[in-house]
Amino acid sequence: MKKRDFLKKSAILASSTAVMPSIFLACKEEEKSKSIAAPKMERLRTAHIGVGNMGGEDLRDISSHAKVDVVALCDVDASNLAAAKALHPNAKTFTDYRSMFEEIKDEIDAVIVSTPDHTHAPASLMAMNINKSVYCQKPLTHYVSEAREMNKVAAEKGLITQMGIQVHSFYDYKLATLLIQSGIIGKVHTVRAWSPKNWGYDGPIPEGEDTVPETLDWNLWLGTSAERPYKEGVYHPGNWRKLMDYGCGTLGDMGVHIFDTPYNALALDVPITIKNECRQSNGFGFPENNMVTYEFPGTAYTAQTLKWIWSDGPGAPSGHDDLELPGAAVQTNDESEEASMEDKMSLETKTASEGQLPEQGAMFIGDKGRLLLPHFMQLPQKIVDGQYVDISAEIEAVEKANNMGKPIRDYASEGPKHYHQFVDACLGEDECTAPFSYASRLTETILLGVIAGRFPNQTLHWDSENARFSEEEANQYLSGDYRVF
Repeated sequence: MKKRDFLKKSAILASSTAVMPSIFLACKEEEKSKSIAAPKMERLRTAHIGVGNMGGEDLRDISSHAKVDVVALCDVDASNLAAAKALHPNAKTFTDYRSMFEEIKDEIDAVIVSTPDHTHAPASLMAMNINKSVYCQKPLTHYVSEAREMNKVAAEKGLITQMGIQVHSFYDYKLATLLIQSGIIGKVHTVRAWSPKNWGYDGPIPEGEDTVPETLDWNLWLGTSAERPYKEGVYHPGNWRKLMDYGCGTLGDMGVHIFDTPYNALALDVPITIKNECRQSNGFGFPENNMVTYEFPGTAYTAQTLKWIWSDGPGAPSGHDDLELPGAAVQTNDESEEASMEDKMSLETKTASEGQLPEQGAMFIGDKGRLLLPHFMQLPQKIVDGQYVDISAEIEAVEKANNMGKPIRDYASEGPKHYHQFVDACLGEDECTAPFSYASRLTETILLGVIAGRFPNQTLHWDSENARFSEEEANQYLSGDYRVF
């Protein structure tokens, strides 16, 4: 297919040039914290791009809404497609999302994009340019330029959008946001966040070529990314997050979830400096260990500037006084209820007791103490002068003022909330809390840290207004060439 034909067919050319330098221009329109209300519809007809693994979970939770009709399923892997078709026998099936849009665009109201990261923007932009609401998995895009373009198109067309950060709608994260904004630890000057997950690859670049499985369309899996020979177990289905051409490393996986609450609570914009302490880039896989330090402009909830330190990979986080915990957790009036609910949790996390940090989480450091937020499904805990402080009264006040109720420690029942919020927003009955106006800025922040990994131990300076680094050599990574496939 000729490039001009692909661009015309994808409809990206109509209002964006996702691979061109001109899209680096910042969107000057005022961003909205919530997505635009939709006109009332009785039911929502959905098309799903990517239905294996996380895509299968997205399909399950979107379709669990009583007013959803799944009309189309699309996947480059025939095994994934067959499994989804068995659950939704009335849905039409496709291997190429471009063909799906061309054939049945008038039968679709909303599109759910659950592909590897490098296909998020191409598929979402095509959907938005034919005026479809979009739910897109995190991180929103693979490139900074794409994030800005998706925000721009969504705003211009007044579309309902949501990024797939399900815990954004969970009780504990909403509670922590409200507590921080209430001033429970004063002005925050530092955030430390961590995950020991390893979506990096420090090994050699694989050589040779393996036979592509009969069930996989390798060309469509590669999509707009550069052509590369298939290697079994390296790319599809599970390891693409580790690789620069397709994923965004641990920062782009767990970082989006764990950044979300501090980013939202502190009303942050994009950073002004970024530094990643990691190994030298090999141009293929992300480093297995990263320590990314951001500096943000101050907000109403922070000091004059905010320092943010993210660490990932085996052994993360390294020891620091900011992360030192008291010997035992404080007893609160919710503890008996918490214990019974703990048994319902589908995902295990370490508790912040006996001096043990949770396996993943974030620590807010303010001028009136620290607030520990485990990831996830655990209450935040306040620490002052080396001791836990009982904040049950503050929690109760926030719950009552915001009609929050009590937490439900059950991922199976909590997980669909974020998806159902999107569906309800499309039906004109709610508003999304992670629309692309928010998600694009959070994703941009994440991706700047990913780019800094190509320049280890060097401080990069970000000009948000012009969407460029002061360090010219880094600007080549803000976008990528789209292969015609």
